[in-house]
Amino acid sequence: MGLLQEKDRQFIRDDFTKNLKKPVTLVVFSQHIGCQYCPETREICEELASLSDLVSVEAYDLAADNEMAKQFSVDKVPAIIPVQDGKTFGVRFFGIPSGYEFMSLLEAIRMVSSGQVELQQETRSFLDSLTKPVHLQVFITPTCPYCPRSVMLAHKLAFYSPWVTGDMIEATEFPALSNRYSVMAVPRTVINEVEAVEGAMPEQMILPHLMEAVAKSS
Repeated sequence: MGLLQEKDRQFIRDDFTKNLKKPVTLVVFSQHIGCQYCPETREICEELASLSDLVSVEAYDLAADNEMAKQFSVDKVPAIIPVQDGKTFGVRFFGIPSGYEFMSLLEAIRMVSSGQVELQQETRSFLDSLTKPVHLQVFITPTCPYCPRSVMLAHKLAFYSPWVTGDMIEATEFPALSNRYSVMAVPRTVINEVEAVEGAMPEQMILPHLMEAVAKSS
């Protein structure tokens, strides 16, 4: 028996049929020891792949496939990277995308497949001006109803700009990382390790923080 209920499977199947345009590969990294949710993370991806011919899975082991991990800049598991025609877009998931974050994974698949992203013109102008990398780490928990908004925004920014990488990080699965960035509540978005944003800020409110982080990183 799969992780998804039949009514959910039918909803996703219909959604994929309507919204997916190009093939998407879910590149999944895991390991056999010391990763509680690696099996479930891979199973989620495989179930999604079973619901559309446009979704497939490539599975790798973090240690055994070290060169692939380096290629995708993956240093922790479980990890999911949606890829379209070999392009990664900087959209990444670290930790199981369960609970509310399952919708973030579905949205990432839709975005990568359709090639469409909605961002305000001011945000696009800022992203077009970038000349240095911007790394967004969005710490979440599966039970946080506000977290997907922050994750999806980070992924939109990453999808639009080759200078941006947007990571979803499940805070309880990576406690050392959460402690490093003083994650006391979620969502918490860390930008280039020099700026942090608390809460699910809308696009127009997070833009000044992005600008500040870029200025501090220069």
